[in-house]
Amino acid sequence: MAADPDCIFCKVVAGEIPATIVAEDERAIAFMDISPATRGHTLVIPREHSTDLTVVGVEDLAACAALAQRVAGRQLEVLEADGVNLLNSCRPAAWQTVFHFHIHVIPRYDGDPLRLPWVPEQGDAEAIAATGRELAF
Repeated sequence: MAADPDCIFCKVVAGEIPATIVAEDERAIAFMDISPATRGHTLVIPREHSTDLTVVGVEDLAACAALAQRVAGRQLEVLEADGVNLLNSCRPAAWQTVFHFHIHVIPRYDGDPLRLPWVPEQGDAEAIAATGRELAF
């Protein structure tokens, strides 16, 4: 499996960096964003390294989309979100900052103040982990 030794998301996949994993399968992994836009903000990535949308393999893209769909359903059910945004940023001009393909699954709540793009700020690690445990399946 292709990996980039300098990629933070490859290190999550390898277990070298701790992450609150909410779901995974043989091709993709979903984990809590440490700079969440809203409560329950989750990232879905392929296990194999691909820098962005233009180069990710179609099987990995499909696996990520399917896992994002499952995560979104959990956010609606378990967190009682009122909606969900899926967001992919491809290249710096589109706000990509981690160059490993990923999909943001962002639960939305009626009246939340989020405007996209958000300015990422470090979130509360304990709150993120607790929400991840709620979402895990």
